[in-house]
Parts: sequence; C-alpha cells; structure tokens
Amino acid sequence: MHKSGFVNIIGSPNVGKSTLMNALVGEKLSIINAKAQTTRHRIMGIVNADDFQIVYSDTPGILNPAYKMHESMMAYVHTALKDADILLFVTDCQEKEPAVPSILDRLNKHHAPLIIVVNKIDLQKQETVSQYLDYWKEKLPRAMVVAVSALHKFNLNILFDKIIELLPEGPAYFSKDELTDKSLRFFASEIIRDKILQYYDKEIPYSCEVLIDSYKEEVNIDRIAASIIAARESQKGILIGYKGEKLKKVGTAARKELEDMLGKKVYLELYVKVEKDWRNNERMLKKFGYLN
Repeated sequence: MHKSGFVNIIGSPNVGKSTLMNALVGEKLSIINAKAQTTRHRIMGIVNADDFQIVYSDTPGILNPAYKMHESMMAYVHTALKDADILLFVTDCQEKEPAVPSILDRLNKHHAPLIIVVNKIDLQKQETVSQYLDYWKEKLPRAMVVAVSALHKFNLNILFDKIIELLPEGPAYFSKDELTDKSLRFFASEIIRDKILQYYDKEIPYSCEVLIDSYKEEVNIDRIAASIIAARESQKGILIGYKGEKLKKVGTAARKELEDMLGKKVYLELYVKVEKDWRNNERMLKKFGYLN
C-alpha cells in the first residue's frame, strides 16, 4: 500500500509556518524571518519514502488584502484550502484570534482532516500551553490538536505520525527524487529577499521584490544577475546606501548562502530599479509570478 497527499500549512502571519515546513521537510525552502508576511508564494516541499509521498505546502500568512499583491497571496491560500488532503492550521501560544477570524468557520466546515498545530510552546509555561490546547479544541472541535516547537523540533515526531495515519492511499504525484516544485531561480530570488528583510527596516522590505534577470549555470560557478524592484524613487537610495555599502552587504550575504546551497562558487550582480506602485500593477505581478 502506497500513501500520498497534499498536506497544506495555513495560519496567520508570524506563527511559524515556514519554520514548521522547513523542519518537516528537513531543508530550508521557505524564508524564516521575525518580520511578518515573509512568505509570499505557495512553496511545496516533498518528503518521500518507499511507501509514501507527502507534499507539504507553505502558504502566505492569512491577512486582509491592502494591495493586489496581497489578493494574489490570498489566492494561494484559497487554492491550498481547495486541494488539501490534510490541513495543518498553525497558531502559537499568543494568538487567541486569527488575523482573519472568518477562516475558523471555513476550517470547521472543510472536508479534509484538520490538525491544529500550536507552535512556540518553548516560550510558555506548561499551564499556559494546556490552556491554549483546550481553547483551540473548543474553537475547532473537529480538529486534532498537537503542541510543538518547530524551532527546536519538539513533538514533530508526534505530528508526523498523525499525518502518516491520515494520509490517503494513492500514487506519488512527483518523482521520488524531487524535493520541491520551485526552480533555482526562485530560490535565488527568495535568498536575496531574505537578506533585504534582514538588513532593512520599516516599509522597505515590504515594498521590494526581486527579479532574476539571468541565471547561467557553469561547471564551477553560477552567474546570477538580479534586480531589486522598489515601489518608490525615494527607496532606491536607501537600498543602495552610502557609496553602495548597504547593497554590497546584501549581495555578499546572499552570495554566501547561495554558495552554501549550491555547493559551488556564485557570481552575483545586484541592481536596484524602481517600478512605481508595483504591488498594484498586474503586469509586474505577472512578471513576479503572482498572477498567471
């Protein structure tokens, strides 16, 4: 008997969905950052064994859209709700109400098995954790509840066993040697965006997107040219910094992580360009892969 299915991870921004996904897959596929809204796309991570294939999906944090980009991000969540064989609703030991409370009604009425993953239990006393478990059992009575620390990989074996138990019978959806549905170009852009989140404050990281202009794979080196797209002219100078120092830091950090990931040298060129109000521009959103 072979089991397979889509195990889709949803929840509010900043509850640890990406940390959980990376821990379950055993690879860094999604950006992990203390800032909210770091995941913008639906990213699949595939775990294989002889008798099963689990296709995990990390999704953007559920929010009320302020831009067309947010609408596209929420479309990934709606798709994940539609095609889920198992739903993991991630919350933490601080959240009493999701960012969009109406999601609870959808989860209660959903056809797929539901597991509530109460994350970050390492930050609370046992008594507080128990209160949260009882709270969520009452909120979503049809669900199973599992308390974990994704960061410290605590109780993930219990969660994994429940997933295997609930996984339906079926064939493998992807080749058994595949790890993800995303390309190297996608991960290069995500690594650069991660460094922007680390090195800049306030609205800058949320106003930027990364476009891979070219990606040339050679035997000993990969040559990558990328543009950081800002939403306003005033952001360009902030991104570049005095004498280009800020952009140089981002480029160096991104290059090092890319080299670690690829296991070979990387030559990375970064440029900064301005596309006014790109978050509401359908042409640009298509270019960035938010729209078909």
